[in-house]
Amino acid sequence: MYLRNVTTDDVDAYLRMRCDPVMMKDLGGPLPRDGIKDKVRRDAEAASADASWIKMIVPDPRIPEVVAGSVVIWSHDEGGEQVSEIGWMILPEYQGRGLGKLAARTLLEQARDEDRWGDVHAFPATGNAPSNGICGSLGFRLLGRVDVDFADRVIHSNHWVISPRSDLPKS
Repeated sequence: MYLRNVTTDDVDAYLRMRCDPVMMKDLGGPLPRDGIKDKVRRDAEAASADASWIKMIVPDPRIPEVVAGSVVIWSHDEGGEQVSEIGWMILPEYQGRGLGKLAARTLLEQARDEDRWGDVHAFPATGNAPSNGICGSLGFRLLGRVDVDFADRVIHSNHWVISPRSDLPKS
């Protein structure tokens, strides 16, 4: 497995991740297809500029165009404070193989090694047992439950945080 920056060629993967009712069940349902191409373009620009880490998960390095999902770290304003957040989505046929955990750990290790992003927060839906399990297994600390805005929807989430520098020792 390896991670590569999102490109404008990843529209189909975004459509599968964000417009599918099963993939989006914990995030308020599927997003409209008509805004996805522009979202991919903006994400590719942000990744290329290194403003956000928006990575596609490639399960087989011999086939870089086949992706299993994505993992992202970005920073945003939360009540006047900059917050770094991580999130991931794994396509159904790749779920249960450990790719989400490996991808999240890989990106967090990069954040640690580059001393970037500071504390990293995650907000999986309270009912998303696999993502909450990933947070717990990687050493995130559960801060409690919160309601977060996602795509103009309110999601009931668990609030997790990790300090990559201190919580992810080098192996």
